[in-house]
Amino acid sequence: MTRFLVVLTDVRPTEGPGRDERTSPERRRQVVGASSREAADRIAGAFMALGMVRAGRQRVKVIAVGRRLRRPAT
Repeated sequence: MTRFLVVLTDVRPTEGPGRDERTSPERRRQVVGASSREAADRIAGAFMALGMVRAGRQRVKVIAVGRRLRRPAT
């Protein structure tokens, strides 16, 4: 089963040639778990209505976690 995380982060200024979320991730403001993509999209929509997101100071990310690879039956 795939679970989803909806993450509200602060937008930071660009430093150098690009951003690397693995070495220096953006500061998290809120993290909410969801069991389906539809629920995650609903939560993300609510976050996107916030003034700080609309002003471009924060961003919303939907991340799929816990994916299981399907292996062929042997």
